[in-house]
Amino acid sequence: MMKPVIIRLTLALVLGLALTARSTGVFAASAEEIMERSQRAFHYAGSDAKGKLTMELIGKDGGKRVRVLTMLRRNQGTGGEQKYFMYFHEPGDIRRLTFMVWKFPAREDDRWIFVPAVDLIRRIAAEDKYSSFVGSDFSYEDVSGRAAAEDAHTLVGEEKLGDREVFVIKSVPRQAAAFTKRISWIDKQNHLPLKEEFYDAQNELQRVFTADSIEEDVYPTIIKRTMRNVKTGHRTEVTVNSVAYDIGLKDSDFSERRMRRPPRSWIR
Repeated sequence: MMKPVIIRLTLALVLGLALTARSTGVFAASAEEIMERSQRAFHYAGSDAKGKLTMELIGKDGGKRVRVLTMLRRNQGTGGEQKYFMYFHEPGDIRRLTFMVWKFPAREDDRWIFVPAVDLIRRIAAEDKYSSFVGSDFSYEDVSGRAAAEDAHTLVGEEKLGDREVFVIKSVPRQAAAFTKRISWIDKQNHLPLKEEFYDAQNELQRVFTADSIEEDVYPTIIKRTMRNVKTGHRTEVTVNSVAYDIGLKDSDFSERRMRRPPRSWIR
């Protein structure tokens, strides 16, 4: 006779614990889900985008070199494929240099660079994706992003970074990469990476990325970011001077022909 009562009490207890757990965040997103959301927020906002950027390469002694470029990006459906195009306006020795990426999360990306001084379009080998992007502290891979599935992720904890609530995620590459471990501080609200630490083969801190300024508009956008090499003292600061989303870029806009002759509407 008591069994139905016991069953009801047990169900009520389980339901109560479940609701409490949900309200206290026990059922929060996994580390993999957090990193996937971060990738989408940082690299996939809108259907496409166009930005005018200033890149400052700053030496340990304070010496500075400046690059000015236009970046275009278009998402390819829902599978994570993308296309990137970059055109350099300044300085004079790299003016008209262009860089293009066709991004494929399921395989190696295709990358090309056009060097106007020799009128040559050259494919960038897969192993060169970890090389410095035009002398900066960002790699080619940093520019177009790294697929979340390439790493194993662990939720280390939750804390405050400045006035923002963040998830702290440790990521370890599943295969050999330019880093052996990355620690990321991911904003709980907009999912953007506010800080990242990259560790080298000796498990020593090598580079630190910071999101220095974020604009909360149609899509939350990091409008100033820094990558600092802690071993050399060199750093690269990137400022987004203007950005527009959902402007109607076409797949045909991202071609080798465009690398030599980009439309004036893109680069003015």
